[in-house]
Amino acid sequence: MDNLIALLIAAPLLGAAVLLCGGRRLDGIGHWLGTLLAGASFVLGAVLFVDMLGRSADSRTVTKHLFSWVPVEGFQANVGFQLDQLSMTFVLLITGVGTLIHIYSIGYMEHDEKRRRFFGYLNLFLAAMLLLVLADNYLLLYVGWEGVGLASYLLIGFWQHKPSAATAAKKAFLVNRVGDMGLSIAIMVMFTTFGSFAFSTVLNGADGASSGRDTAIGLMLLLAACGKSAQVPLQSWLGDAMEGPTPVSALIHAATMVTAGVYLITRSGAVFNAVPDVQTVVVIVGGVTLLFGAIVGCAKDDIKKALAGSTMSQIGYMILATGLGPIGYAFAIMHLVTHGFFKAGLFLGAGSVMHGMNDEVDMRKYGGLRRYMPVTFATFGLGYLAIIGFPGLSGFFSKDKIIEAAFAKGGTEGWILGAVTLLGAAITAYYMTRVMIMTFFGEKRWNPEEVHPHESPKSMTIPMVVLAFGSVFAGGIFGIGDRFVKWLEPITSFDHGDSPVGQWTVTGATIVCLLIGVGLAVAQYGRGTVPAVAPRGSLLTRAARRDLLQDDFNHVVLVRGGQHLTRSLVYLDHSLVDGVVNGTAASVGGLSGRLRKLQNGFARSYAVSMFGGAVVIIAATLLMRAV
Repeated sequence: MDNLIALLIAAPLLGAAVLLCGGRRLDGIGHWLGTLLAGASFVLGAVLFVDMLGRSADSRTVTKHLFSWVPVEGFQANVGFQLDQLSMTFVLLITGVGTLIHIYSIGYMEHDEKRRRFFGYLNLFLAAMLLLVLADNYLLLYVGWEGVGLASYLLIGFWQHKPSAATAAKKAFLVNRVGDMGLSIAIMVMFTTFGSFAFSTVLNGADGASSGRDTAIGLMLLLAACGKSAQVPLQSWLGDAMEGPTPVSALIHAATMVTAGVYLITRSGAVFNAVPDVQTVVVIVGGVTLLFGAIVGCAKDDIKKALAGSTMSQIGYMILATGLGPIGYAFAIMHLVTHGFFKAGLFLGAGSVMHGMNDEVDMRKYGGLRRYMPVTFATFGLGYLAIIGFPGLSGFFSKDKIIEAAFAKGGTEGWILGAVTLLGAAITAYYMTRVMIMTFFGEKRWNPEEVHPHESPKSMTIPMVVLAFGSVFAGGIFGIGDRFVKWLEPITSFDHGDSPVGQWTVTGATIVCLLIGVGLAVAQYGRGTVPAVAPRGSLLTRAARRDLLQDDFNHVVLVRGGQHLTRSLVYLDHSLVDGVVNGTAASVGGLSGRLRKLQNGFARSYAVSMFGGAVVIIAATLLMRAV
């Protein structure tokens, strides 16, 4: 059965190779081939999942060594895989949601002349992400990590004829390189500390390593997670990534790229558990990003960018939970899975709306679409209810658990984190209700002569319906009886903590926050006319429309700062380095020129020099004797 693990990756990797190298002869069947191989990977994952369920909890980890990658003395790098409860969770999410997005893309990309290449990139994305979560060592994980970065660059910039798409792809690529430097440095420190990259060696030895080494590894892993999962301060690429086709947005936000950072921290839990100070930094990053993304989502009129802010915020919940250690690891992954269902459904729903509105993304030009797109409205609505934590739906079970875990941290820190997560829940309810009202309710705000809203084809609506079922039922299936926590406990361990607030109190407070957020949005957008042009708004609103000035900050601090640093280095090079080198050369040249005058070729000059030298030597000799 362990031989099937490699086939999980091989199927989409084969699809990518064939579709990208096969040429135009595959244009007619490329989309079917890519979808078939993605589905085959999901079927293999399901078979391995059933096999895993048939074994006891302590014997579910399966390893598969393929070959020695770099077999040299003192440096052993292997290609091997590790399938356990954590990686299996990601395998099913990546291949399941990924396959649904492939099916959706058949209809969405129907008229794109480069559809075959698009499906090749999708397959490459799945293969890279599967390699990332199945690797049994950090060096091989790094290969998958970089593969995900490459695939995201290709997909975000797929419509490269648009300058905005090309710029967004480069921005995502460059920002993520900063985070990737963190992962590469962490791997180097791991090797110098433990002599190995293997999870088993690094994680088992983390508790016995020096605190300085563990701190360095933890901080560098966090930097890597910030890049891939769009967390502060490396979050600026996520909103611009919406320039890619909508299925790309769903894939990046729900099943692949932004989940990689959460996986990395959870997989490296032993390292973070050994250094509580680093865990505190993780919690701060998650809490800040949670509120940052939520505030940005409140001010966006572009439906995809509003959802992008939502993703940033929800991943912030997950990162915060991982920073809580054994109290929160399982809940972070649980929310990641439920988020995969409802966020994929929301993005595909947004794509369906765009499909029926001639690719219009401005929600101020929507309104009343529930009458024209009933399936899209129903599935998007269920995703909306799930993400705001409506009682009984998936987000209610997963996000509320993170809020409970935040309070369980205890002390002042627990109260602060609990307040932050509750505030995030209220803001989430506000901006998602705003999206629902502006898109599906109220009077229509489009030109009937130019736009004719209509429901999407079945190839697009069927995946949305499947994801809607996940949005409704996944949380309950996972949460009842702590099934998901028990499933992951052998890998992540679990600690209930000591919460000063009871579970029902937290649930009641969360519902109150939900109602406040929904009520504010209904009062602002549900009872009046939505203006065609956004009003000027408050200072915070204007800042949120510009992503809370994150690009301005990067431009002033990094771009301008980098320019000034470069100019200073150039000046230093010219004035000091070149000054010393050129000055030395000029001094030697000047001295040589003066000495050359002594070599004039006249015998009388040489005789005088010899006579003068002899006089100096005799005088010096007599002086020394006299002394």
